Amino acid sequence: MKSAEPAAGRSTQRRRRPWPALILCLGALAVPAVRGLEAADARPPFTVEDLVTLKRISDPQVSPDGRFLVFVQLDTDRAANKAHTSLWLMALAAHAHPQQLTDAGDGDSSPRWSPDGRTLFFLSSRSGSQQVWRLVLSGAEARRISDFPLDVGSLKVAPDGKSIAVSMDVFPDCATLACTHERLEARAKSRASGRVYEHLFVRHWDRWRDGTRSHLFILPAAAAAPLTAALDVMPGFDADVPGKPFGSDEGFAFSPDGRTLVFAARLAPRDEAWSTNFDLYQVPVAGGAAPLNLTASNPACDAQPVFLANGDLAWIAQERPGFEADRFQVMVRRARGGVVSPLTAGWDRSVARLGATPDGHALLAAVDELGQRVLYRIDPRNGTPTRLTSVGEVEAFSASDDRVVFARADLGGPVDLYAVGLRGGEPQRLTDVNRELLAARHLSEYQQFSFRGWNGETVRGYVMKPWGYEPGRRYPIAFVVHGGPQVSMGNLWTYRWNAQAFAGGGYAVVMIDFHGSPGYGQAFTDSISGDWGGKPLVDLQQGLAAALEQFPWLDGERACALGGSYGGFMMNWIEGNWPERFRCIVDHDGVFDQRMMYYSTEELWFPEWEFDGPYYQNPQGYERFNPVELVSKWRTPILVIHGEQDFRVPYTQGLGAFTAAQRRGIESRLLVYPDENHWVLKTADSELWYHTVLSWLDAHLKN
Repeated sequence: MKSAEPAAGRSTQRRRRPWPALILCLGALAVPAVRGLEAADARPPFTVEDLVTLKRISDPQVSPDGRFLVFVQLDTDRAANKAHTSLWLMALAAHAHPQQLTDAGDGDSSPRWSPDGRTLFFLSSRSGSQQVWRLVLSGAEARRISDFPLDVGSLKVAPDGKSIAVSMDVFPDCATLACTHERLEARAKSRASGRVYEHLFVRHWDRWRDGTRSHLFILPAAAAAPLTAALDVMPGFDADVPGKPFGSDEGFAFSPDGRTLVFAARLAPRDEAWSTNFDLYQVPVAGGAAPLNLTASNPACDAQPVFLANGDLAWIAQERPGFEADRFQVMVRRARGGVVSPLTAGWDRSVARLGATPDGHALLAAVDELGQRVLYRIDPRNGTPTRLTSVGEVEAFSASDDRVVFARADLGGPVDLYAVGLRGGEPQRLTDVNRELLAARHLSEYQQFSFRGWNGETVRGYVMKPWGYEPGRRYPIAFVVHGGPQVSMGNLWTYRWNAQAFAGGGYAVVMIDFHGSPGYGQAFTDSISGDWGGKPLVDLQQGLAAALEQFPWLDGERACALGGSYGGFMMNWIEGNWPERFRCIVDHDGVFDQRMMYYSTEELWFPEWEFDGPYYQNPQGYERFNPVELVSKWRTPILVIHGEQDFRVPYTQGLGAFTAAQRRGIESRLLVYPDENHWVLKTADSELWYHTVLSWLDAHLKN
């Protein structure tokens, strides 16, 4: 139930997919606090309205000379229920405040520097469709350099500055962009609305497939007038580059000389729904040759190609076909001789994002580690990793010759930009874009803790105090269970399950990184497969008991459990296996019936790995942890939430859970969004989500 193609990993807390007896001696190891737990001040609480109006920054890009930084900022207009993005520029050496560079009103994104650092290329929808624009920093206004009849999805500038690679959705058998445009126009005007399919995917994430594929095109960077055509370097290729639904320019890379392009693709149209076999392909920028498969020997996923200065190619790869949560290790293909070898085989960590320094002499990697996502520098000669950050969630990064600029958030606040030297040191904060709003609000303190979970193994979690905390009092608990299931409810900021929003509502928050979470070694991650309702439930039970033991201000008699995706499955599972523990439950987009989940979801590789094959081959694997079989034991009041455009966990799963509760006479409520997917993204919808959930908690824990 995660949220992205396997090249990027799944998640229900951040991007890519979406899925016992109480111990007496409770985890003696107390992990040092990330932020000290202190009494609340007099400032008002952080609210849902504050959450949705926060400025959100992303995609930092350092100029080639290291002097400037450009990034994307998203601003939300609550009244209009919409958001727009713009580009911001700051001088790094002068520690200057960021200055707004563009303000198109609709959306500017994906800023990419020319090699000389004098020009920015970016995507903008200001002309009515998303096209490539060019901005000379010493010049006047930005100018459009493409006028394609189709939207441009991503872009990357070649190291020699001569070419730009962009992606567009086209019909593979169309020789021109106009052909795709005309075919789509004719389809839209047709009086018949039916669609015919011959193989899966029929639908993916939140869209029905229309037969187009995302292809890479090459256009000249120095175009004097808007281009109306571009060179498709993968004509007839029946695959998406970047991969869908969340692929970006990290899925392709230019060689150092700018003459070739390497991209990750899954060329498996007939078994796409159950295959994770992404390979790396190489193609000349000039076209005229079919893409060459560089990783055909690996039947699992190869992704995120990165070139080093000497022409060596690095990327991240998995070993087990069909397992999207397998460890991603770094591989290297040497330019001399083409020898391929693992670089980080002995490092029990999975690389979430790979990059390189501008000089091409070192690799950079974002890695889940013990409830954080931290940044490492990796020596490309021997694979030695050096940690550059230690706490929080590194979401993106870009390097100069001597430092790395990275976007970081944590449970205490949203993303801002920081810089750290390539040799390490104390990170320096560069931006504080929400300073005025956050300074006027009380943000609750939080702490990581540990305990002995399933089989006595160490498990970690986080606890957060509520707004208005006073020593000696006890507070109701929002017990938040993460989705995935192979993701972490770590030290991160999320807009979908925001701990500060719950704390601002007067709730203590407890979150457990149960067996299956990444960042604690691959064996820990593997342990949930085939055991969805086993080890994780024990961890949750013992984790809540440990939190109550270690933090006496938690009121164990007043607790509600909440979860989405796999966390929603766990809510339905708790209803049948731990129904007496909580006063209420919140199930968002959760699995209710494993049998119909298998036959109606889209990415079949996920359940087939988790339950050891298709349902028809191993029904007992699915039925062992099927919430629908235990409805007779349900009794806890439940709020069910679902999006009708959720094709990962179809809305009938939520409708089934609500029907079960209604027929059993259990207090229940259903919130349905006709136009939201596996996530709730629109501003007004997000506000409604939080207010509905908090009201449900209030009714059962406060009133």
